[in-house]
Order: sequence, then structure tokens, then C-alpha cells
Amino acid sequence: MISGESSAGWYRNRFVWVAVILLVSAGAVVLLNSAGSKAKPADLQGQIAARMRSTLEQADPGQHNHAGHAVQQVATGEGAKPAVVCGVRVYGYEPAEATALADVRTVYGFHLCGVAEQESPWDVAVKLAGPVIMDMSTEPPGIRVVEATADVRYVDRLREMFPEKYAELALKEALTDSEVADLRRRYDAAAGF
Repeated sequence: MISGESSAGWYRNRFVWVAVILLVSAGAVVLLNSAGSKAKPADLQGQIAARMRSTLEQADPGQHNHAGHAVQQVATGEGAKPAVVCGVRVYGYEPAEATALADVRTVYGFHLCGVAEQESPWDVAVKLAGPVIMDMSTEPPGIRVVEATADVRYVDRLREMFPEKYAELALKEALTDSEVADLRRRYDAAAGF
């Protein structure tokens, strides 16, 4: 009986040790993966979106204005221009086979920006929105927006400026609900709400 109990205890202990080793190994893998993911750069699409957003937010609003509407620059009490807060969507980029941000020459996307004047709620803020093309080969990147003219309809102009696959996206997609919610949260913070 004693040898049977010892044998059963040995198997039980062996099972416990195997379980402990597996748990410790799994934990180590999770820790290494999470540490590694912090060290890795963001995916290319995310890097492009971040570059688009920062470029548009630092640019004078007139550079991404639409249809000739002038954006009023109302200075705050300190004489500074109000912040521009943008949400962006990347439709695509060229060359399509680029694997690093430095290799991207042209970006096709959408932008929605609000000029965050102090104490001016989102619903009445000056907004700039629509399809945008960014020339990433210059510093700062060049910004072109789709504008209708007296001779060319907006949709026709969009199709002239955007490759077909991105033009189709531009006609259907803007920002998602979660992207708009994030934009409004950042706008409220910039406008002092």
C-alpha cells in the first residue's frame, strides 16, 4: 500500500510540476510578446494615418480648405491660432508595395478637421472635410483636396484626382463612429470642454 501511495503521490506531484512549468512558460511568452510589441514600430497603415493627422493639424486650415470657403482665424487671448484637430482615414498609398513610411510617395484618404476655438462646441465649430491627397515626397507633405469648379462637378474632379479603387472608397467611406467619437473627444479637450 505504501508503495502504491508513493507512486500515486509521485504522479500527482509530477502533474503539478508539469502544470507549473507550462504556466510559467506561457506567462514568459506573453510577457516577451507584449514587450516586443511595444518595441516594434506601428504598422505602415497606422504610421501613415499618424503622419496625415499631424500634417493636417499643423498646417494652416486654408491648405486643406474646400470649395473656396475661407476659414476664419480667430486668435485666442494670447494671440495664438486655435488648434486644428483632425481625424483621418487612409484609403491607400503609392507605391502600393511600400513597406516603410519613407518609401510612401502619395497617400489617398479622407480628413475631418475641426478648428478648436476656445469654448466653441463641436456642433458650431468650423470644419474641413473630404477626400485628400498627400504628397509625402516633400517636407512638409503637400496637401491637395478635391474641389468642384464652375466647369467640373465634384464627383468628376474626384475621379480625375484619385485612382479608381480609391475614388470608389472616397465616394462611400469617411470616418467610422469610433473615429468620430475619438475626434470629438480630442476636439473638446483642445477647445477647453
